[in-house]
Amino acid sequence: MSRTIQTTLAFLIVLVSVTLVAQQPAKSAQKADAAAAAPRERLLMDFGWKFILGDPEAAQATAFDDSGWRKLDLPHDWSIEGPYSEDAPTGGQGGYLTTGIGWYRKQFTLPESERGKKVIIEFDGVYMNSEVWINGQHLGTWPYGYTSFYYDLTPYLKFGREPNVIAVRVDNSAQPNSRWYSGSGIYRHVWLTVTDPLHVAHWGTYVTTPSAATNSASVRILTRVQNERPQAQAVTLVSQVVDAEGQVAATTEAEKSIPAGGEFEFDESVEVATPRLWSPDAPNLYRVHSLVRSGGRVVDEYDTPFGIRDIQYDVSRGFLLNGAPVKMLGMCLHHDGGCVGAAVPAGVLERRLRLLKEMGCNAIRFSHNPMSPEMLDLCDRLGFLVMDEAFDEWTRRKPQIQHGYSDYFAEWYERDLLNLIHRDRNHPSVVMWSAGNEIGEQLAPSGHEVLGKLVEVFHREDPTRPVTAACDNVFTDTRELPAAFANLLDIVGYNYVDRWVTRRETYFADDRIRYPNRKMVGTGDSGLGGVRGRYDFAPVGTNDSARPPRYATSMIRAEQLWKFNKMHDYVIGYFTWTGIDYLGESRWPGKNSSSGALDTCGFPKDGYYFYQSQWTTKPMLHLFPHWNWKGREGQIVPVLCYTSCDVVELFLNGKSYGAKALDFPRQGSTGSWNRYARPQVFATTADLHLVWDVPYEPGTLKAVGYKDGKEVCTAEISTTGEPAAIGLSVDKNAMAADGRDIAHITVQILDDKGRVVPTADNEVAFEIQGAGKIIGVDNGNPSSHEDYKANHRKAFNGSCLAIVQGSRKPGKIRLVARAEGLKEASIEIEAQPGATFATLP
Repeated sequence: MSRTIQTTLAFLIVLVSVTLVAQQPAKSAQKADAAAAAPRERLLMDFGWKFILGDPEAAQATAFDDSGWRKLDLPHDWSIEGPYSEDAPTGGQGGYLTTGIGWYRKQFTLPESERGKKVIIEFDGVYMNSEVWINGQHLGTWPYGYTSFYYDLTPYLKFGREPNVIAVRVDNSAQPNSRWYSGSGIYRHVWLTVTDPLHVAHWGTYVTTPSAATNSASVRILTRVQNERPQAQAVTLVSQVVDAEGQVAATTEAEKSIPAGGEFEFDESVEVATPRLWSPDAPNLYRVHSLVRSGGRVVDEYDTPFGIRDIQYDVSRGFLLNGAPVKMLGMCLHHDGGCVGAAVPAGVLERRLRLLKEMGCNAIRFSHNPMSPEMLDLCDRLGFLVMDEAFDEWTRRKPQIQHGYSDYFAEWYERDLLNLIHRDRNHPSVVMWSAGNEIGEQLAPSGHEVLGKLVEVFHREDPTRPVTAACDNVFTDTRELPAAFANLLDIVGYNYVDRWVTRRETYFADDRIRYPNRKMVGTGDSGLGGVRGRYDFAPVGTNDSARPPRYATSMIRAEQLWKFNKMHDYVIGYFTWTGIDYLGESRWPGKNSSSGALDTCGFPKDGYYFYQSQWTTKPMLHLFPHWNWKGREGQIVPVLCYTSCDVVELFLNGKSYGAKALDFPRQGSTGSWNRYARPQVFATTADLHLVWDVPYEPGTLKAVGYKDGKEVCTAEISTTGEPAAIGLSVDKNAMAADGRDIAHITVQILDDKGRVVPTADNEVAFEIQGAGKIIGVDNGNPSSHEDYKANHRKAFNGSCLAIVQGSRKPGKIRLVARAEGLKEASIEIEAQPGATFATLP
């Protein structure tokens, strides 16, 4: 049996899911105290499973014949494999995709040398109603599909050559049951952890930083050690705080005798001199390296990544990070990854987060359910503030679903909540818990009783972070959130604060006066959304032909909301719905929502650049719409610009259509009347965008942006020719040959001058050569019912996407793209030797 585990830093970088939350033992003998041979193994169990869609009888039995089942690797989501159907039980809530019941089986062997050790299996997520067996022994059932859970395999294992059989039944047949698309199956990683019977408990550490400053920080470390040996054990726990370079920054040591079958939670504190604090701008990470010693040797090692930072919430100043106010510029994200469904590789998550970071986003709300461990790892490493949300439903059924979490809440809420908190509470990115989203109990007379139970668990298990809930009925024209409910929340979350009557204009201001001690955050607010590249002119000659196209006005609500948030410090921040388009919440023929700043491919929409213009300081301007309007010659086309510049001048075919200016926040006099700290901008609008009404003629639009009187950036849009060629680009030229790493290949339809044709819809066929495979194709079109797993895809408004995953063999991967009548293109990716993983055949 092969059990090679890569321990280099490259491995830590290549596979996020194995790194931070995986809590692997440190191996640097020079820099940190470690045993010669690591006593703990954490083994990836993703490879070599068998699957069947259906419910065969007795499939949990060891001797069951699964020879005819499909072979696959995890993570796996069978729903995304389709087909779409208007009659699918999921309906628009689940994107009109199939669900049902499925089974997974895997065989693996364990050497005799591991007899007597503790072995657990951990599932990062199985949707939903999973049942797990080992060697025919039923281990348990876990209804909720979004939380991680684990089982002890130790009593039922076989050693030597005789195989063990793990069987998992997944029942996602009762529909609809989630808002929104859930996916079906073992859609996140599976791990096998092997330890000494004397070990740090699973999720058994809790690291906090009671004080954190640039000159010194205190680190408190709670470590729960379990003794499953038959005799009492004298235990020494060594806890080392290790920085990103592997240098030990502080060490503490404690001793305790732990009785047989017992456990003890060590409570230690250390001081770290001149720490590197964690923040979105500087996401510095440390780890606590725990060594459990007994009988003169190290019997367990355990790593807990964390960040040194101080968080506070002030009723007037908002969110304070390391003593400084930070406005949360947030996006809500659902858990699916477009064409890969719910089985989202870490590389897909990373690309999406990096795009949001480039937009200026610094905060993510996990809506409406817990995300994967690697998502938390990435938020730690890339620097995002996280609102970690537990549930979309408590005891009351939501109208869009028929079989939701309310069926299980009473029996399961505490177990699900404990697993969420214990798994995630060491992540520095997590700065706030959310108990639920738009919960039906908000206005119920006894709703506060349910909320009180959840808040009690949050505060007991993690007193360092506040608890909120995303409330959509804080105030309406007929009622408001009961005081008994609101007062239990550390922070009151407002969904669509501008939805109700006068709140359209006053936002949080009314409640600021009525409840001066209330802390407030926007948990779900309207964004710009829309379909990428679609501009909805009314047909010429119709009654609506004089109406401004929606793209010219759709940003007004988001602009006004941003202005209020920007200028009122007491508002902690806001989370726009949504950062990325997600599957579900649709009406046929649509299969996904189009509310994101990015589409399902991760391609930016126009609205993306609005947030970038307001949330970043780099010179930029974005011009839209495209300039292919054959048949509209001479008609007025509104040309819009999002920009961080003061002044922008627009030209069409060299003719100026004038300079326009914006200024927000406007500067006031300083020092004395009519004196200004910087040159005045004489704004032509109070909006946060610029617009010109331009009679259409083919050619080139050019915008020139100025800042403080100096030209700082330009943008051009040209009328293109007909499609002539395919253009390919890739987000990375090399990937790890680990069977997990992926690359995104963007496909664009070009004219004979190499310009993207913004209306092109050519079908592109893909051929993969070498040690790789296509795991998803997409184009961002919410009404497309093409197969996400096919080797072809129609372009949508000029573009589509292919996601390529490497195998565990090094070598070149070549993708060739072809379309009828177009010049083909190809691109190469090098799959390099990298991380290798445990295999359990």
